[in-house]
Parts: sequence; structure tokens; C-alpha cells
Amino acid sequence: MAAIDDNLLEVIARRLPDLRKSDRRVAEVVLERPMAVPDMKLAELAAAAGVSEPTVIRFCTAVGCAGFRDLGLKLARSAAFARTTSHAAIAPGDNLDTVVTKIFDFNLSSLTWARSHLDVASIGTAVDILQAAERIEFFGFGASGIVARDAQQKFPLLGVPCGAPGDAHQMYITAAMMRRGDAVVAISNTGSTREVVEAAALARQRGAKTIGISGRDGPLLEQCDVAIKIETLENTDLYTPTVSRLSAMVVIDILSTAVSLAKPEEQRERIVRMKTGLSALRGGPRAADAETGA
Repeated sequence: MAAIDDNLLEVIARRLPDLRKSDRRVAEVVLERPMAVPDMKLAELAAAAGVSEPTVIRFCTAVGCAGFRDLGLKLARSAAFARTTSHAAIAPGDNLDTVVTKIFDFNLSSLTWARSHLDVASIGTAVDILQAAERIEFFGFGASGIVARDAQQKFPLLGVPCGAPGDAHQMYITAAMMRRGDAVVAISNTGSTREVVEAAALARQRGAKTIGISGRDGPLLEQCDVAIKIETLENTDLYTPTVSRLSAMVVIDILSTAVSLAKPEEQRERIVRMKTGLSALRGGPRAADAETGA
């Protein structure tokens, strides 16, 4: 994992919503011109942001730098490591090309950040639980509910019953009926969605193993046997970022793939036969032809 000093642009982008208004002006200049700021003088950066020099110094401290010189050094290091491109927020005057570039750059950089902070040991423990589970339920609401339904489509291929209850009552009923040998994957980007937290806790009380997937520490991860934290960078005011959902879906892909690889050869062959037949339904080669090589 890279040191946080090598990722100052990500640090600034992540903290942007919590900065004071004047500090945020400095942050926006830094994120828009990361290559130029290391060559600026203190007064130049202050003028570019329309703030005082003490405000620039305060900004440096707020993002973990020892001072203005340290800010320049860490920004140069971030650029050298090519950790990000532009994280500037979408602006009303942006043309379509700029919007496309900013959103792609933002999501790619955020996924890179999430990958660099992912605890692989927690992923491994989750894989062991899912591999041994007799039944798997996925809990999530809103955007996290989309992730839960996506997971529910993937995991039946592994030969165990899977579900993704869609409302609070169904989630409670499902959690209450779980037992030892079952597993729950509870998903909440905020880590504090009450219904998901309570359902995960109830399932755990009933003996099921619980895996939490969240973008931050909080009640959900505290209630789960395994905590998978996927930090992302969500710092834009004019559109709703999907990167938290994308990151969670990538983690689901990792889990389903790793569990599939741990399954016996016979199960993997069943999956191949199913996908061959599915390809035929979609207009691809007929299943019989694909199996015989005709």
C-alpha cells in the first residue's frame, strides 16, 4: 500500500466537503492545477484562490501538511506517482467533453484509492465464510440495494440458495429465520442504515455469519463478524457519484470469483455448461454445438 503522502490529491478531494468555505477555494485551485501549485509562491496561491496567506497556511494544516513548503513537496510526489488526474467538481460552464473527462477521471481515481486501502485479509475471511455457507442473503437499501440484487444474481451460480429481500419487513423476516451455517452480506455505504444494521445484528444473533461492506466505520461494521471497508472519494455537488456503488460491486465480483475458484471442478463445469446454454439463448452458438465443437 502506498504511503498517504503519495496520495495528497486524493486526501484533499476526500476532505473537500468538510473544509471551511475559504479553505475549499484553496483546495479547488490545488485540484484544478496540481502541477502548477508546487512552483507557486504562497502569495500567488492565495491570490489565485482569492484568500489571505494565513488561510492558505490553515488549509495546509487541514490536509495534513506541515506548511506551505510541505504542501508543494507532497503535491509534486502525488503527480510523480500519477495517482490522480483532475478531481475538480463539475462546474456549470463545463462543456460535454470536460464533463466526460472529469467524471471518468474522478471514478477511476476513486477506484484506485479504494483498491489501495482494501484489507485483503478481510476479503479472505469473507471468502472462507461464503465458501462454507449453506445459504447466503444480501441486505441493502437504495444504491446498496442495487448492489445486493447484483450479488444475488451472481452467487446462485455457486450452488447455494441466495436472496436479496427488498424491504424492511422482508429483511427482518429473513434475518429472523437464519441459522448456523447461513451467511449474510450486509451492504451500506454510510455504514449506518438502520434497517440493514438491525437485520445484520439479528441474523448474527440467530447464528449466521455476517459480512459487512461499507464505505466507512460505523454501526454496521461493528455488528458484523467480518468488516470490509471500501473507502471512496465522493466530492462533487452537481451530480450524484456512483463510485461507491461501483466499488461495492467490484468487491462482490472479487468475492464471487474467489468463492467460485474454491469450488470443486464439477461445480465449475456446471457453470461453464450453464453459460454455454445462456449464450445460445442470447443468439450465440447453440449449446450442443459448443459442447461438441461443431
